Amino acid sequence: MNLEKVNKVYFLGIGGIGMSAIARYFMQKNIPVYGYDKTASPLTQKLVEEGAEIIYQDDIELLPIGLTKENDILYIFTPAIPQNNVIFQYFKKENIRLYKRSEILGLLSQQYKCIGIAGTHGKTTVSSMTAHLLHSSSIGCQAFLGGILKDHESNLLTHETSQWMVVEADEYDRSFLQLHPHIGLITAMDADHLDIYSNHSQLQNTFKEYAKQVDNDGQVIIHYQLKEHFSDFTNTKTYSLDNPSSDIYASNIQLKQGLYHFDLVHPEGRIEDLRLNMPGMINLENAIAASALAIESGVKGEEIRKALANFGGVKRRMELVIKNEKLSYYDDYAHHPEEIKAALSSLKKLYPEKKMTVVFQPHLFSRTQDFQDGFAQSLSIADEIILLDIYPAREEPIPGVTSQIILDKISKQHKQLLRKEKLISTLKNMDLELLVTLGAGDIDRFVEPIKNELS
Repeated sequence: MNLEKVNKVYFLGIGGIGMSAIARYFMQKNIPVYGYDKTASPLTQKLVEEGAEIIYQDDIELLPIGLTKENDILYIFTPAIPQNNVIFQYFKKENIRLYKRSEILGLLSQQYKCIGIAGTHGKTTVSSMTAHLLHSSSIGCQAFLGGILKDHESNLLTHETSQWMVVEADEYDRSFLQLHPHIGLITAMDADHLDIYSNHSQLQNTFKEYAKQVDNDGQVIIHYQLKEHFSDFTNTKTYSLDNPSSDIYASNIQLKQGLYHFDLVHPEGRIEDLRLNMPGMINLENAIAASALAIESGVKGEEIRKALANFGGVKRRMELVIKNEKLSYYDDYAHHPEEIKAALSSLKKLYPEKKMTVVFQPHLFSRTQDFQDGFAQSLSIADEIILLDIYPAREEPIPGVTSQIILDKISKQHKQLLRKEKLISTLKNMDLELLVTLGAGDIDRFVEPIKNELS
């Protein structure tokens, strides 16, 4: 597909965070965008405001007239679309070439020097920080992000002349193997997506395949703990939070009025007195990864210092929703035991005297089954735990796999399983001090109602 010749684009699953960034890209080029999604959301409503035409019924009668008969139309689908989707089956019956989102990102990335951020945790935060650092500098970038940058109210950044493109390199469905980055970063390779990969070792080997696709004259940057997996690579640099044995790390870390101040040590020298406005050591480590990518792409130290201090964060990434004398409320996308552990541990350190109440919506039956022990252990960091029913996404139920299997293993006494419909009224009647909502499903739909009820 020659993207320069495209005159219309149709998205199956346009409301996904990754799909919507590509939709915005084409709309900015004044190319008509159409799409289907299962339900309306704030994101689809925003896309409609920006010019997209979207339907929410799986009905071919609602497709734009002549859509399948015209040339130079690009059809993009998300792997989250079920195989029995009527529109999906219609396009296949018409022998229409359907492109995965990852294939289009791969085609787009060929037009730029690509920075691909991979890893089982932290992709969105590191990608967003990296995009912000480049966008705020003389370098600039195009960026396709998996989260909404609060400063820009968008998951897409564009630049007229920049040669750089920042993109999340997603391991799900081996999507990142469509990319051939100039700089590739890997944050973590913990077990995940075992519905796609037969075991943890296969997942790790696929990350190595991704690293091999980095340009010969490019750079692979990996977390220091992954060093042994890449011992046969010659073009690697390592980063860590504060390990002096790594190539890029923080020193002189200080917490002042809830903000991190630190120096960044890297192979070419040191950038002193950087400041980060996001809570949690995990986000400090994410900032080090993003700074490493910025340095590698030519951003100057003074530009990094200024931009990092101005970074407003990403929606649903340790997002502070309410803060007053009585209550602090954070919302986070964490949906893996290690992510939950990092988020809750960070907040415990930030608010050691506050009682922590966590609402968690498990994502996928397979993930719940695979990591039930890890979920229970991580959630037990909290003082009170509310579990919602599993968000199925693309999956059919697995017999015997419900949120109850996590609840039974949580060590804390104050725990309950709750239907979504009762969440707001339950929270309203609780004595809340530190509230955290977690999950990758539709729990985000409750953030504004919770905010309105508890503010």
